[in-house]
Amino acid sequence: MNTSLQSLKTTLLNIDHVHLNSKWNYDNVISPFSRLYLIKTGHAIVHHHERIFHLKPGYLYLIPSFTYSRYKCTKYIEQVYAHFLEEVGSGLSIYNIKTFQYEVKANALAKQLFNRLLQLNPNRSLLQDNPKVYDNISSLKSFDEKNNSQASSDYLETNGILQILLSQFIEEKNVVYHPASNKVTEILHYISEHLSETLTVDSLAKRCHINTDYFSRLFKQQTGVRPVKYIQQKRIERAKILLATTNHSMQTIADMIGLPNISYFSRLFLKHTDKAPGAYKKEYWSI
Repeated sequence: MNTSLQSLKTTLLNIDHVHLNSKWNYDNVISPFSRLYLIKTGHAIVHHHERIFHLKPGYLYLIPSFTYSRYKCTKYIEQVYAHFLEEVGSGLSIYNIKTFQYEVKANALAKQLFNRLLQLNPNRSLLQDNPKVYDNISSLKSFDEKNNSQASSDYLETNGILQILLSQFIEEKNVVYHPASNKVTEILHYISEHLSETLTVDSLAKRCHINTDYFSRLFKQQTGVRPVKYIQQKRIERAKILLATTNHSMQTIADMIGLPNISYFSRLFLKHTDKAPGAYKKEYWSI
C-alpha cells in the first residue's frame, strides 16, 4: 500500500517565524510549492479548495502545491511558515496518490518539530511576503541552492521533519493512478495556472506529446473524469471562490476563469451548482 511513498522526496525552501498585519492580503496565489503553517496567535483567513479556513492559534495548516488560494489578515497574526517541494518517483506529486486534510490540531510534537526546523535552518526567510515576488523559477532555484551548503546531518534531519509534519495531514485513502500519470500531473498543474486561457484537449495532449484519444483515457484513469469536464469543474470551483471572496464583476470573474461569454458562464455555473452566479454570491454574502 505504501510502496509509492518509498521514493518520496521533500525539499525545504523557506522557513521563518513571522508577525503579519493587514498587508498580508493576496489574491490569485498559485504556488509551485506546498505551504505549512503553525499558528501562534492572532487570526487570518485562507481560501482554497472551495473552503474558508480560519487560521486559529494552536493549529497546523497545509496548502498543497499548485492550489489556487487567497490570503487575508484583517489585523494581526503570528505564525511559523515552511515552504517546501515534494515529489514521489519521477515527477509525481503525493497529492495525486493520497488524500489530505488541510487543518489539524497541533500536538506537542508538531510544535517541537517546527522549533527544531527553525534551529536547523536559520536565514531561510523570505525577504518579501508578496507571492508575486518569489513565485518564480529563479527564486525557487536560489532557495533550493541553500540546501547544498547545509551540513549533511542537518539536511537529513530537516527533510525527515518535513515528512513527519506532512504525515499529520494524510488520510488513509489511496488514489488509483496509472504508471504514466506523471504526464497527467504536469497537465493538472498547467490547467491550474492557465484557467483564464483557452484550453482544449488537443492542445493539452500535444503538451504531453501523446495521441489525443490516449491522453483522454489516461486523464480519466488518473482523475476519474474526462479532460473537458475536469476543466469545467476547476473553472466553476474558482468562480465560487471569486464570487464568495471578491467584489469583482461577473464579467471580470468570467474572464479570470476563461469563460468570457457571460451567458455561457452563467449556464455552466447553474449546471454545476443549481444556482445562478448572482444568486450564489447573494446567498453566500447573506450568510
